[in-house]
Amino acid sequence: MSGLMYCDQCEQTSHGRACTEQGVCGKDPDMESLQKILLYGLKGMAAYKHHARRLGQVDAEVDAFVEDALFATMTNVNFDISSLLELVMECGRMNLRVMQLLDRGHVEVMGQPSPVEVKEGIQQGPGILVTGHDMVDLKDLLEQSKGKGVNVYTHGEMLPAHMYPELRKYPHLKGHYGGAWQKQRDEFERFGGAILGTTNCVLIPFEKNTYLDRFYTTRVTAVPGAKRLTTNDFSEVIRRALEIGNLKPTLIKTSTIGFHHSVLLGLADKVVAAVKAGDIKRFFVIGGCDGAEPGRNYFADFAAGAPNDLGCGKYRIRKHDYGTIKLQGMEVPRLLDMGQCNDSYGAIQVALALAKAFDCGVNDLPLTLVISWFEQKAVAVLLTLLSLGVKGIRLGPALPAFVTPNVLTILQEKFDLQPIGADGAADVAKVMAA
Repeated sequence: MSGLMYCDQCEQTSHGRACTEQGVCGKDPDMESLQKILLYGLKGMAAYKHHARRLGQVDAEVDAFVEDALFATMTNVNFDISSLLELVMECGRMNLRVMQLLDRGHVEVMGQPSPVEVKEGIQQGPGILVTGHDMVDLKDLLEQSKGKGVNVYTHGEMLPAHMYPELRKYPHLKGHYGGAWQKQRDEFERFGGAILGTTNCVLIPFEKNTYLDRFYTTRVTAVPGAKRLTTNDFSEVIRRALEIGNLKPTLIKTSTIGFHHSVLLGLADKVVAAVKAGDIKRFFVIGGCDGAEPGRNYFADFAAGAPNDLGCGKYRIRKHDYGTIKLQGMEVPRLLDMGQCNDSYGAIQVALALAKAFDCGVNDLPLTLVISWFEQKAVAVLLTLLSLGVKGIRLGPALPAFVTPNVLTILQEKFDLQPIGADGAADVAKVMAA
């Protein structure tokens, strides 16, 4: 007689076999894999949806989809791989809608974006460093701290804040400090002033770190030992910055950011002319969430090996000087920082506009997408690209562990999804030779 085996997925007991095999709860590994892809996509979409709602942008159709999709991931509801795959693709389509809402909200509240030079480094005076993604928090902090002698700096994914006129109108938004999120422990330590964490991508400090007494987070973002603020009253953060006093200035460099899709679409005729003239042979989009593990240098190597064409990317590659490219006499940086991860919506709009201009499909464009998969928002963006039928995406540095071989085969057959190679520069050579 076999013993009872408890399954924590379906909260039932089964006689003799685990429910991860096709047993009591009816799940097989492939269905579970698709459910996990759907759940991670929903989590990423929820982050964007949260920001959009704070900017006054909501959508009843998206709300209804979230309910339906979560219901479909419950035990004993959906046993069919093809219908689960449909929901996964619908998640991508809904995420496109959410990113559109967020883009609209940012423009309506923060103003029409434009390219701008940003000073990077610490200047004289007390300071507050704002990390995360939430532009509403930054705007409220700037308003509450104006005229109080406190400099405000962006960190990480807050860098694109400088492209919005309603934020850069505050003279005490002094610039940017720091790079990728995985370096924040050292950077927060060196910064010396008050720190405000507005969303996820916050690391738990090491025991050796000493910045907890000047570290604040907002709403659901929380770090053990830091002060969590439940409202947008930032008076305590401002007081702490003033108590600390003047920070130690660093060397200042400048960078140009703010290539919002509306800016690039304004250059569409020049880009099309450059492609037809042979001055631009290929576009590279290097995006996604980054990490510190070995192998992540692949993306830097890929960018460094790219020929002199336009591209976009972020922190692992932005320290390198890629130079400029001429578009009918106009100098444009080869590396175009289009914004936060949610601004991949803008990259999609640029690709669709170029496809229309060339009278072809997106997959017919001289376009290569190299995506760094790392967390839930990256999954949501990937699903959006797949739902639009974009093929040939290179994904890495390793494929997600929750994607089973059978599900991976489906994605590869349907979308030509490719794992990245071991050598970024070698992969560039393959792309250009194709």
